[in-house]
Amino acid sequence: MIIVEEVQDEDQKKEFLEFSARLYQHDKNYIRPLDKDIENIFDPQKNKFFKNGECRRLLFKDKHNITVGKIAVFVNHLYLQNQPTGGIGFFDCINDQETANFIFDYCKKWLQERGMEAMDGPINFGERDKFWGLLIDQFIEPLYGMNYNFPYYKELFENYGFSVYFEQLCFSRSIFADVSRIFTVMHEKHRRNPAITAKPMKKNNLEKFAEDFTEIYNRAWASHGEGKQLEKAKVVKMFKTMKPIINEHISWFVYENGNPVAMWINIPDLNQWFKYLNGKFGIFEKIKFFFLKKFRKNEKMVGLVFGVVPEWQKKGIDGYMIWEGTQHIRKHTDFTETELQWIGDFNPKMIKIAENLDTDLTRNLATYRYLFDRNTIFERHPSL
Repeated sequence: MIIVEEVQDEDQKKEFLEFSARLYQHDKNYIRPLDKDIENIFDPQKNKFFKNGECRRLLFKDKHNITVGKIAVFVNHLYLQNQPTGGIGFFDCINDQETANFIFDYCKKWLQERGMEAMDGPINFGERDKFWGLLIDQFIEPLYGMNYNFPYYKELFENYGFSVYFEQLCFSRSIFADVSRIFTVMHEKHRRNPAITAKPMKKNNLEKFAEDFTEIYNRAWASHGEGKQLEKAKVVKMFKTMKPIINEHISWFVYENGNPVAMWINIPDLNQWFKYLNGKFGIFEKIKFFFLKKFRKNEKMVGLVFGVVPEWQKKGIDGYMIWEGTQHIRKHTDFTETELQWIGDFNPKMIKIAENLDTDLTRNLATYRYLFDRNTIFERHPSL
């Protein structure tokens, strides 16, 4: 017998967080996410996706009232798909297929009652930049905002009938590794052009860099697949929120006669500091974080966004920017490793750039899909 509880009161909210911590307590690679990052996703005042959807958090308990699983199930009407598709995320479960099947069945029924024809998971009731995908290969420490799970979760999903909708490839390389000759040649070519300049992002001019980011992103990415236009005001707010963690040496922009044409945005991997906070971020933890950030060397940075405006694509401006930035990073920071935020296998252009950087594939996540009508032909995510 399994008892289902919808998370509503403070004790249930705490159990939703603590169950995961108990489950992974002996896993040396597990880094507990900040409680506030999880809670904010389920707060209608802080998560804009509640305006176009609904979400439930659920606990699953055995006959002894011991938690054996948890999940969030949600409908986001802005999640554009070929058929009405709901989502599940924040799944954790004991290693028992029957328990997992019960959880998935419960979510399937909830979504069908709301007109959904499929469910994707594990995904976020929010953007793809956090808590998206199931780790299926190379179970190492997660980056900040990245899902982590036991290897047996893959079997729980696939035995139920989920299929891989797309894979999320994560690449890494040493800052001091050789850079492809293609990039150095392109760097030399564009370095001689007086119209081309490269600049690192500076905290004292965040609004200008946010404006440049918005222009490049909208021109480079908004026309691809499910891409959407970013609003400058929201990007400015995001940049100002990120200000305490911005490192002025590791994010770069390229300009042609002062007009932004390319960007390479990186941040330190916050998990290298957050792993000492056990998910908490109160006053004591904030003080501890300040000292960790100041005195504990962080050697890993994370690539968040890379973009080149259409008229400069395939002209080597990416090589110019990468080599310009890499030389500076080597001289002025402690970073020894860079990790690229996941790249979908539906994006061959970005995968090619990663491969040209002589990267190593460090981990692989997958976004799964389950079609409720088992006679419907399953199709993977279309390529860009």
